[in-house]
Amino acid sequence: MAVPLYLLILLVGVLCGESKFMVYNTSQSIVPGKLNVHLVPHTHDDVGWLKTVDQYYVGSNNSIQNVLDSVVPALLADKNRKFIYVEQAFFQRWWRDQSETVQSTVKQLVSSGQLELINGGMCMHDEAVPHYIDMIDQTTLGHRFIKEEFGITPRIGWQIDPFGHSAVQAYLLGAEVGFDSLFFGRIDYQDRAKRKAEKSLEVVWRGSKSLSSSAQIFAGAFPENYEPPKGFYFEVNDDSPVVQDDRNLFDYNVQDRVNDFVAAALSQANITRTNHIMWTMGTDFKYQYAHTWFRQMDKLIHYVNQDGRINALYSTPSIYTDAKYATNGSWPIKTKDFFPYADRVNAYWTGYFTSRPALKGYVRMMSGYYLAARQLEFFNGRSKSGPNTDSLGDALAIAQHHDAVSGTEKQHVADDYAKRLSIGYKEAEDLVAESLACLASKTGCQNAVTKFQQCPLLNISYCPPSEIDLSSGKKLVVVVYNSLGWTREDVLRIPVIDENVTVWDSSGQEIESQIIPISNGSLGIRNYYSAAYLGKAPSLSPAYWLAFSASVPPLGFSTYTISSAKRTAAASKRQTFYKSRGNKNDIVEVGPGNLKLVYSGNEGELTRYINNKRSVNASVQQSYSFYLAHDGSTDLEPQAAGAYIFRPNGSFSIKSERQQVPLTVYRGPILDEVHQTINSWIYQITRVYKGKEHAEVEFTVGPIPIDDGIGKEIVTRISTNIKSNKTFYTDSSGRDFIERIRDYRADWSLQVNQPVAGNYYPINLGIYMKDTNTELSILVDRSVGGSSIVDGQVELMLHRRLLHDDSRGVAEALNETVCVHDECTGLTIQGKYYLRVDPQGEAAKWRRSFGQQIYSPFLLAFAEQDGDKWESSHVPTFSGVDASYSLPENVAMITLQELQDGKVLLRLAHLYEIEEDQDLSVMASVELKKLFPNKTISKISEMSLSANQERAEMLKKRLVWKVEGSNDVEPTVLRGRPIDPSELVVELAPMEIRTFSIDFNYKSSTSER
Repeated sequence: MAVPLYLLILLVGVLCGESKFMVYNTSQSIVPGKLNVHLVPHTHDDVGWLKTVDQYYVGSNNSIQNVLDSVVPALLADKNRKFIYVEQAFFQRWWRDQSETVQSTVKQLVSSGQLELINGGMCMHDEAVPHYIDMIDQTTLGHRFIKEEFGITPRIGWQIDPFGHSAVQAYLLGAEVGFDSLFFGRIDYQDRAKRKAEKSLEVVWRGSKSLSSSAQIFAGAFPENYEPPKGFYFEVNDDSPVVQDDRNLFDYNVQDRVNDFVAAALSQANITRTNHIMWTMGTDFKYQYAHTWFRQMDKLIHYVNQDGRINALYSTPSIYTDAKYATNGSWPIKTKDFFPYADRVNAYWTGYFTSRPALKGYVRMMSGYYLAARQLEFFNGRSKSGPNTDSLGDALAIAQHHDAVSGTEKQHVADDYAKRLSIGYKEAEDLVAESLACLASKTGCQNAVTKFQQCPLLNISYCPPSEIDLSSGKKLVVVVYNSLGWTREDVLRIPVIDENVTVWDSSGQEIESQIIPISNGSLGIRNYYSAAYLGKAPSLSPAYWLAFSASVPPLGFSTYTISSAKRTAAASKRQTFYKSRGNKNDIVEVGPGNLKLVYSGNEGELTRYINNKRSVNASVQQSYSFYLAHDGSTDLEPQAAGAYIFRPNGSFSIKSERQQVPLTVYRGPILDEVHQTINSWIYQITRVYKGKEHAEVEFTVGPIPIDDGIGKEIVTRISTNIKSNKTFYTDSSGRDFIERIRDYRADWSLQVNQPVAGNYYPINLGIYMKDTNTELSILVDRSVGGSSIVDGQVELMLHRRLLHDDSRGVAEALNETVCVHDECTGLTIQGKYYLRVDPQGEAAKWRRSFGQQIYSPFLLAFAEQDGDKWESSHVPTFSGVDASYSLPENVAMITLQELQDGKVLLRLAHLYEIEEDQDLSVMASVELKKLFPNKTISKISEMSLSANQERAEMLKKRLVWKVEGSNDVEPTVLRGRPIDPSELVVELAPMEIRTFSIDFNYKSSTSER
């Protein structure tokens, strides 16, 4: 075969060509007067999404091991290269696998600034649905590890992928943890367009009206997303043109690539203030083979700087932030938050506020339990060998990821999160049982033999410890722990098999109790879901709820004893109201105390809310509806509703299918219950307690029918005559309340294309509305989406079941099922919300104090007693604080934890905003000597919120940013004074959270551990 002459000439040229090694100049730093392009190499590694966290870590595809294994040698190859890493859940897994030699090398990379650990939490948490306490806890876990291993404190917030951004993230998880700046990728497409035009993508964000400028942060939204500009992706399988700079080879393109780079940089500069822009060089799970990225960036930096029109450099967000600060410019101000988020027309990411409500409820329940378990671990002394709370803390931290508690992961990944929580709970449950046995024993921990049991499935009426036969003389001991800092009274309900029981309090006095039949629907759910959880159906079914009121001291427990009796506890009187064509004015009044709910006896519908104590007599109606989920089939750009996206296609009321029995009422001395069968898949129990001024609504929704091939989203609506004028208020991550105005955005002129989904907001604590006379408040037991679509009306989305994917990557419909013996049904959700009507201006006390009770319910532990031996060997009550003391009612203890080094972490939070309540929006004081009466504080240091540096040091380093339109002197913000080590009194201003590291000298100990 003849070889063409031109190929022979080319071959000779290659063989005879001079071999040389090209050294690229990557040492360039910032050049004044030029446009500086900060290349920030990064990877975004979801802590679970399409695969579980461990599958992502070890997987052959999208392996985080590969990323970190690949990045380290790439950095060592050139001291000018830089890389940032975020997710500590992955980094710590990798770190544990490394040799001392590799760890030493990585420490040098971190110390030199080549490898920067930013954000620093265990995950990049979501900002809509996690509670602020969970956000703090997961960030603290990561920050403390980084401090202990590397001696550094992360400077930068990097929330690039969460689907909207909360005010709490800006001021608490930004400024108060010591960050100098916060960067993110997702803001509403209309907002982004306006900010580009005004060069206001970068702002000074004041997320808290109470803390104002004292907790502000420099914040930047990326021009498009957290990826490189188009044409500059360099993973192995990416199709962007590489820089081909060998003139001996075809396709030499250096000048073309430089021109592309300069054009993209100038385009971004036109929408950015100052002569500094950031390019995020990476995206999801990139740098599997880091050399492919760094080789191209080396070339780009070298040739772009040779070209001279602009300056390119390896950088990090810290370097970029310092460069911005050095310009001494003033920045637009941003207040409130960045919710809701839409990435295009008809695509509001507001469905995930409710997606996977069972997982959301489980996370919230475990969060409150974790808080209480750490307190008991502190009181008993942290064990070096026994059970501890670490596993639950790790599981909760991972669950805050923006594709975890958000409900936007694949089903098997959601199952993995739940499994981790269950494993963590089991160890914490053992710790709680040991701690309570120790604290309750009169003879000390070493002789404590009581085996306490707990009931994690009490929400479905399943509690084997309480379902025992007491007729033989046994007694059931219930130890009730209160994790709040003030004395608390609440009604307990536990399932029992016999109505002939009586209840005795800690002093041995018989107390009032009430028996309520357990509904057939509740028993059906109990049997089905306990079988799903345990693998077998329970052999025994309780017949009754036993209700009684418990009073428990702060950070302490009280003991109650239940025994068999010849006479029954107060039986609930049953009344059934039938639908008729008779008297239309038939009314049913419910409530044994000040609060009365009035129902139409004929229609079975709530009509009025009356509280004579507060002079409230309000029209209130409650109903259920569903939205049909849009399938997107009629769109030019199809957009279906899915795990992320809420896109309704019509709303339909749900009317009662039980025409003959619209409601059944159980009355008693402690509480009244109203049972309503709305239809075959919605059941509701409304409870009114004698000593409470709110209504508790327990809903059971599911399985949502999909026989018609259409997904549905279930809402409840509470309607009043309040003249709300399009205005309502929702919380930010369970903390500050933010004013919302329907069809309005303060930052831009909103083009309304989704009048329902575009007005939905995340609710973690509650939602309320008001006029000049009245306030309606609703508090929730987990994160949900909600809104006020009609004046005077509030709606909550309780459950979703969808049949289409919304094309945001998860590639799976949100169609949750539960399977028992290979038979699967749609998921049923049981939850609660709480409703109250107050005179205008008087509702904040209930929202804040009862909100804490929802987050931190009583912790119950059960034991059996033979005869009267219990009283002789156990203390009936305990409190960790001085007998004469409790926390102020506007302060909560959100962390009390003994750390591995023996130090104790304490966080105190003021619960009120400025001007929220005339009595409680004031400076509060906490006396630590009375808070810890049996311990002497030898040293106390105030720390940053994430406890990785002293607060004074953090404030010295803080960058103070200028705001457009303000003078150089900002109004003084009220803050608590530094703590005096002799007085040991902590002051807290409204919305202030203060964190302390404490060393104790113990006066006495309950443990030899």
